[in-house]
Formats: sequence, C-alpha cells, structure tokens
Amino acid sequence: MRITDLLKKEGILLNVSPASRDEAYDILIDLQAKLGNISDKEEYKRGIFEREAQCTTAIGEGLAIPHAKNKAVKKPGLVAITVPGGVDCNSMDQAPTNLIFMIAAPEGGSDIHLEVLANLNKILMDPTFRAKLLAAKNPEEFMKIVDQKETEKFGGQKMENTGFRILAVTACPTGIAHTFMAAEALELKGKELGYALKAETNGSGGAQNVLTKEEIAKADGIIIAADKNVEMARFDGKKVLKVKVSDGISKPQELIEKVISGNVPVYHHEGGAEEESGQGEGVGRQIYKHLMNGVSNMLPFVIGGGILIALAFLLDVFDPNKASSFGSGTPIAALFMTIGGTAFSFMLPVLAGYIAMSIADRPGLAVGFVGGMLAKLGASISFSGGALVVVKEGVSPGFLGALIAGFVGGFIVLGLKKLFSKMPKSLEGIKPVLIYPVAGIFLVGIVMLFINPYVGNINTAMTNGLNTLGSGNMILLGIVVAGMMSVDMGGPINKAAYVFGTATLFDAAGGSVASPIMAAVMVGGMVPPLVIALSTTFFRNKWTKQQREAGFVNYIMGLCFISEGAIPFAAADPIRVIPSCIIGSAVAGAISVIMNCTLRAPHGGVFVFGVVGNTLGYVVALLVGSVVGAIILTTLKKPIKNM
Repeated sequence: MRITDLLKKEGILLNVSPASRDEAYDILIDLQAKLGNISDKEEYKRGIFEREAQCTTAIGEGLAIPHAKNKAVKKPGLVAITVPGGVDCNSMDQAPTNLIFMIAAPEGGSDIHLEVLANLNKILMDPTFRAKLLAAKNPEEFMKIVDQKETEKFGGQKMENTGFRILAVTACPTGIAHTFMAAEALELKGKELGYALKAETNGSGGAQNVLTKEEIAKADGIIIAADKNVEMARFDGKKVLKVKVSDGISKPQELIEKVISGNVPVYHHEGGAEEESGQGEGVGRQIYKHLMNGVSNMLPFVIGGGILIALAFLLDVFDPNKASSFGSGTPIAALFMTIGGTAFSFMLPVLAGYIAMSIADRPGLAVGFVGGMLAKLGASISFSGGALVVVKEGVSPGFLGALIAGFVGGFIVLGLKKLFSKMPKSLEGIKPVLIYPVAGIFLVGIVMLFINPYVGNINTAMTNGLNTLGSGNMILLGIVVAGMMSVDMGGPINKAAYVFGTATLFDAAGGSVASPIMAAVMVGGMVPPLVIALSTTFFRNKWTKQQREAGFVNYIMGLCFISEGAIPFAAADPIRVIPSCIIGSAVAGAISVIMNCTLRAPHGGVFVFGVVGNTLGYVVALLVGSVVGAIILTTLKKPIKNM
C-alpha cells in the first residue's frame, strides 16, 4: 500500500483561508466525511482534540499533522489542505502553520495503513518536499509530488544493518505521528552531520526498524526520544540520552552532538517499573514521580467516593439530636454514604500500593496495598510485661502513614529482588508468586505495626495544631493553599495543595469533617479558568478571535473545578496569566476562610455547593477572586490590533 492509496485528490484543498485552527480542522474533518472515511464527525473531532490536548500536532516549520484513532473511523484515510496565509495551530515554534495533513486511523483491525502513515511522516520532514507541496497548482499536481517523493524515498532501498554510530528509539502515546517524525528528524540530521544513525519506532503497529544486539553493542550511544515506556534492559552499560519525543523533532542536532561528545550518562538496568526514567534523574524527581503515581491512581477513589458522600449529606435531613449520624439519617442518604464510603476506604491502600508499584514494579503492588491498609486501620504492635500485644485498630496515621507504607513497601521488594538475584534460574518463577509477596507483606507489616503509633501521633498533632490556629494564621493558610492551585494548574504544586486539602477532610479517628482548608483549595482551583473566561468575554480587544472562543469553555471548566482549562493561555503568556490567576485564587481563598466557609467533598465544583458551609459566602469568594484576577490580567495585557 502506498500513500496515494490513502490520499485522494478529492481529499485535497489548496489555498484555503481558515480564521483559526478549529476552522481549519473542521474543513479537514469535512473532507474525511466526504470521502466516507468516518461515520461520525463529532466523535472523530473529539478524538482529534483529545490528541491535541496531549501535545500539539503542529510540530513547527509550517507543518501540522492532526490525527485520531477511534471508533468513528470506518477506513484509513488521509486528507490535506494548504494555507498560504498561515493559521495559528499552537505550533511548537509559535509560527503560523500552512500545510496540514489529517490522519484517520480505525480502532482494531489491520495496521497495514500505519506503515504508510509512518512513511508520510518521514517524508514530510524534508523542507524541500513541503515547499513543492505548497507550490502545487491543483490536487493532481499535489498527488504527483507525493508519489514521486515516496518512490524516491522508499522505492526498494533498504537501510544498512551495521555500523551505526548512534541509535535512537522514538515513541509517543498514540504512536501515529510524533513517533515517526522524531525518527525521521534524527535520521535526516544524522545524515546531514555525517553520522550514521538508525531509529527504531515504537508505533501503534508495534516496533519497526528494531535495533539488533550487534548494532547496540557497536553504537557510541542511544537517544531515547519517548513519552512512554520502552524496552530498556537491552541498553544496560551503554550511554543513553533520554528526552521527550518532541525534542527528537525540534532538537535533533543538539541531541546528536551531545551523544557524539560522550557527555551522556551510562545506563544501568535495574528492572524497576519506570525502566526508562530512573537513570540520570535526581532523588527528588524520582520520589516525586513515585508519589504522583500513587496520587493519580488514588484520585478516582477520592473523587468518586467523595462526591457520593457529599450527595449523602445533601440528601439527608440534619437532626441536632442525632448530629453524629448526619449523612446516613435517611435510607437514600445511607445508600450514597455506604457506596461512597466504601470507595473512600480504598484511598490509602491504593495510594501506598501504586507508590510501591512505581518503585518495584508489579511485585510491589500487593506489598504496598497491605502497608496502606495497616496505616488506614492504625494497627500496632507493642510489648507489655514481656508479652507481645497486637492492636488491630487504633489511631490512623492517615496520608502520612500511607506515604511511608508505599515507599517502605517498594524498597523492601527492591531489596528482596537483590537478595534473591543469585537464585537458580529454574526457581525464577517462584519469586513473584511466593517469595516477594510472602516476605514483602510480612516485612512491611512488621514495619508499619511498629511505626503506626508514632506516625499517628504526628498526624494527630498536625490536626490539633491546625484546629487551634488563630484566625490570622488560618487566613494565611487559606491564601497559600488557594494560591498554590494556580501556580502550575494541575502540576506538582497544585497537586501538593490538593492532597493537603483532602487530608483535612478527616479527623484523627478517620471520621469525615467539614474542612475550611479544603474549601479554600477548591475555590482556589476554580478561579484560573474563570479569570480567563471573564477576561475574554468582557475585554475582547485584548484577545484573538480563537482565544475568545476557547475562553468561553473555561466558564464550564472553572465551575467544575478543572483548573487545567487555563493551561493553554498560561503556556502562551505565562508572565501575565500565571501571576494574575495566583492573586485571584489567593483572594478567593482568603475570603473563603474569613467567611467561615467549609467543605466536606474533595471535588465537584458547583455540584457540591449544597454541602458547603456558608454557600453564599463561598459564591462571593469565587466571584471576587475571579473578578480580581480578570482585572489584573486585562490590565497587564495589551490590546490586539488585528482581532
């Protein structure tokens, strides 16, 4: 199959003038539908923009290759447009885009078309070829140029299999476009610089151009340009440079020259869960990645269970004489509370389990889960009068205990792997099913039983200290955690504030409480998208048409507590957007605390306002913070002449 088998002249439009990226993509989607490649334009469009949310497909040099692999695609398809005047597609180099190919790839079935699309991505890296396409006078000439280039590039020529000074592996989450563009950019730049380079692609159809043992042994170094895990054991003892897949596309010369200079760390494979990322990273970065693995897997339990618990309070009728049973006083409230509470009960074991799994791969999961459950229960062990005393339930060390359990469990399993590494190969099979779970669970259990009381006391002291803070200090705390929600909008600082807020939803005994800090955290996270939405709505001369259209969606995202809605605007203008949002969030957090607002749910935005303590005050905090941020942002931005 050739590229021209997928690209038809009816699917090519030349010299179009879309006003925005979205309009350009709509034209391409219409072409896909016209050719019968897709059955549902809206579903296919959803797939296109989900891919754009991961990383822009406008790679620079005037080229964009949006793509989607989803159920709306009936058959593989390729369409193209040229935009001589250029259009803003959020390109990596911030320059206008004037050549756009859109790929439609079906879910499942044969992947023969992926090889064709990989070839397209490779030839598009040639600037002379792109210039010829832009100069084409009609679709027939456009097709002829593609056909000639494909024949020239792939007409029976094969790459040599030996003698490569540099090797590379490229991979992106979808494995359709960036994977192959990075490989081609590296190979082209290697040829230009006079270095033999071979790139393996880990695409949707599996690995292609696979590196051999002989090639790896002879190579000076390996470039891993990947945004997902790749097989790393084969590179043990070699110099390996690990970067994002986008760097393979935009910085091929820099990467090649660094490998040739020899200023690259030697990779030593230890078989951890994150095989490609452990080497060459600081301890702090590794700890953060393990922690985030636990937090990201814990969040569905926190959000799902938390919102169901919030609904239980919303559906119940408060009885002062039975205040302790509020949330379960009616049958329907008890139903929501039971289901939500069950989901919430998995929170600490999941956090610990996935931290341990991140450190020690799959054998760490069970060990971390058990450690996390012991932390949840507050189980302990002590000696009284010379006798061993085991307490099955006590003061829970909470989040802090679960974090310790995760890291302790993960490193226990790593220790067991080293300890039993010399066992005969015939006994390898019993390690993951017998030795690691039995020894690992027992050891993490002993550790947690001993430390739980001490960590529980620390947790209790922190909670008591928070509860006894003066009003001035509490306001400062509200300002800080709310402001943190706007620093990186979904990044590590945002997540740190969020996890701290969720920890305040429980008392020392693990019971649910109404938290002023969680209220400040959520209102702070709701502000950034609303700052963008208000500014783009009421100060239209400061924004482009595309930004104004995108800004409207931020009303919904802000009200739903999705801070990430502001990220595209922050990325485009961080100096103005981020400080404005931080100040707006901090103001909202301060007002929320001053007005004694509290929250029992860890997420939900306006959908959980029914369980907010002092709802009116909370609405005031949200509005004032958003308006303040919008005014500051608008003041900092200059008017746009050509809107």
